[in-house]
Amino acid sequence: MSKKLTILIEDSVYEGLHRVVGRGSISKFIENLARPHVAQKDLGAQYREAARDAAREREARAWTEGLIGSVDETR
Repeated sequence: MSKKLTILIEDSVYEGLHRVVGRGSISKFIENLARPHVAQKDLGAQYREAARDAAREREARAWTEGLIGSVDETR
């Protein structure tokens, strides 16, 4: 569900949005900028989503396995 929002911005920002983003894309542009700061997803869902990325999982596994023995063992 979407909600209508009225905001006030400086003329230069308004003109820049129209010039760079385009008239029909401003709402989505602003929503994509704001979402990470204000909309919290379920952390479990984020982990499940990340786990489905096989390349990312291989990279993470290689990185964590590379940590074994990297701690100063002279203590």
